[in-house]
Amino acid sequence: MDVDGGSEKTLRERERDIRARILVLEREIAELEKKCGVEGSSADAATKASEVDMSEFKAPEWSVPIRANVMNFDWEQLASACQFDVILMDPPWQLASQAPTRGVAIAYQQLPDVCIESLPIQLLQTSGFIFIWVINNKYTKAFQLMKQWGYTYVDDIAWVKQTVNRRMAKGHGYYLQHAKETCLVGKKGSDPPNLQKSVASDVIFSERRGQSQKPEELYEIIEELIPGGNYLEIFGRKNNLRDYWVTVGNEL
Repeated sequence: MDVDGGSEKTLRERERDIRARILVLEREIAELEKKCGVEGSSADAATKASEVDMSEFKAPEWSVPIRANVMNFDWEQLASACQFDVILMDPPWQLASQAPTRGVAIAYQQLPDVCIESLPIQLLQTSGFIFIWVINNKYTKAFQLMKQWGYTYVDDIAWVKQTVNRRMAKGHGYYLQHAKETCLVGKKGSDPPNLQKSVASDVIFSERRGQSQKPEELYEIIEELIPGGNYLEIFGRKNNLRDYWVTVGNEL
C-alpha cells in the first residue's frame, strides 16, 4: 500500500506519541505497585515458588519459544518469515483498580490498554482466526481491538473452572462470584483451506490452574479447528509451550 509523505509523517508522530505514553504509564504502574505492596504479596511468593518448580523445565521438542518483550519485539521480521492461521493471546489486562480487594492478589505485570492496542497484529495474519482471553471489564476494549486489527467477532469459548473434586471453582468478583473465563474468537479474510467446522464445543470444563494459566483444552480445540496450521501465542509462559506453536513472551 502506498503511503504519501504527509500520511507517513502523521503515522510516525502518532507512533512516537504512543511510545511516550507507554513509558509514562509503565513508570506510573511501577510506582503504584510499590505503594500497594503488590511485590510483597503472598500471591507473588507463590509465583516465585512456581518459577523455582519450573527451573528444570524442558521445552517440548517441536515448540518455538521466543523470549522477548512483546512491546519492542521485531514483529515485522516474524511476519515476513511466517503468516499465521491462528493467533492466541492472553493480554495482561490492567484492572480497574491497582489495589485489588476481596482477597484478589495480582502476581504479574499488567499492561495499559494503549500498550496492547499498539501491537501490530495486522502484520501477522492476512486471513485466519484470533483468540483473545478477556476479563469482565475489558469486553468493550477487546471488541475495539478486534475491529482495529481487522477482525470480525464470530464466537466465544467459556472456560468453567472446576476444583480437583470436579465442583465449580468460584472466585472473587465485584458483584457476582466468578467461576468462568471467556475467550473471544475473531476472524478476518477467507477461511483457511484446512478449516474443520463444528468439531468442538464452545464450553470447556476443566480444573482451575495457577494464576493466569489457561486450560490445555483450548489448544486442542484450536488444533482440531485448523489442523496442521501455523499457530502463534503472544504473552505466552513456559507452561503454554506446545509442539508446533510459536510462543512469544518475556516469561519464557
